[in-house]
Amino acid sequence: MTEKNTKRKYKKGCTFFDTAEVYGQEMFYLGHNEEIVGKAIEPFRENIILATKFHIDEDELSEDKDLYTIIREHLNISLENLKTDYVDLYYLHRVNEEIPLKDIAIVMGQLIDDGLIKEWGLSQVSLEMLTEAHEVTPVGAVQNLYNMMERDCEEKIIPYCIENGISLIPFSPTASGFLSGKVTTETKFEGDDVRKFVPQLSKENIVANQPFLDILEKFANEKNATNAQISLA
Repeated sequence: MTEKNTKRKYKKGCTFFDTAEVYGQEMFYLGHNEEIVGKAIEPFRENIILATKFHIDEDELSEDKDLYTIIREHLNISLENLKTDYVDLYYLHRVNEEIPLKDIAIVMGQLIDDGLIKEWGLSQVSLEMLTEAHEVTPVGAVQNLYNMMERDCEEKIIPYCIENGISLIPFSPTASGFLSGKVTTETKFEGDDVRKFVPQLSKENIVANQPFLDILEKFANEKNATNAQISLA
């Protein structure tokens, strides 16, 4: 996400911006995308919902630092990058099995009490993980993989979210662009494009999943819409 694109999205009516400390890291450095977003949203920060994410690596764990200190250090850097003094939604990007989720949830509750975050969320979690965390500090949002080709969330996660007032924020809603119909066997993913690691977008899987696109195209033509619009709807 570039600064120009971010400002354009806001002018078009977008009021929810989602980033992470690791976005852009492969090509640049940790916090690169946060800095871009922070610079872009500074003029209208109070008018939007801002989300970012953190992850704790094993080598960060030590007896010298408690969990609050570790997470607070991540958050402090993100706040500086984003040019703000609070985050509306702070995600645990991926669960580290070395750290009990209950302990993470306790710290998130403290950060909410500190006024540094308004709500906290989890990304790519099972129902068991979500339940464990939510029972300690209520979870505001879950960001899981969810699209027409990946519908596991419908079985357990979505019902639990509805029952407990938790927002579900799907990531990869067009299956990394595949459902748009614009990704072909000739498409090349370069640089920091994470789609080069997505098995679904291997040449053989693009060919095998063509029936999805055939169905989408049929309805898109009937509705005078794009494949992406139909898949999102």
